[in-house]
Amino acid sequence: MKYMLLMQFSAAGTDFPPIDTWTPAEIRAHIGFMGEVSAKLASDGELVQAEGLAGPAQAKIVQAGADGAPVVTEGPFAETKEFLAGWWIVDCDSPQRAVQIAAHISTAPGPGGRPLNMPIEVHPVMSAPPEEL
Repeated sequence: MKYMLLMQFSAAGTDFPPIDTWTPAEIRAHIGFMGEVSAKLASDGELVQAEGLAGPAQAKIVQAGADGAPVVTEGPFAETKEFLAGWWIVDCDSPQRAVQIAAHISTAPGPGGRPLNMPIEVHPVMSAPPEEL
């Protein structure tokens, strides 16, 4: 079964400073950890895809206007308290394994090398709509 693991950043739910205040060494350690996680998942045959995302200042919100043309709202989003920082799609044998992977990702190092313990959402990926539809 495939699962999407979403790394959400929430300023309200964390006790560490924003990443733009970390030292270069702390950022390298954090990114290195994420690379090691993805490499291990790939070598175990569990990784489908993983990506980190740019911050909300570089994001856009797009809606269709009345005539169907795109209406784009630029960042930064001052009111945003949470944003998606990255994701993994894993293919593993059980929901428990997906939770185990998410818990490990949550231990990514932050300032001073301390684990961030950031929340990771675990979502089963649907392969098709339910048959009754």
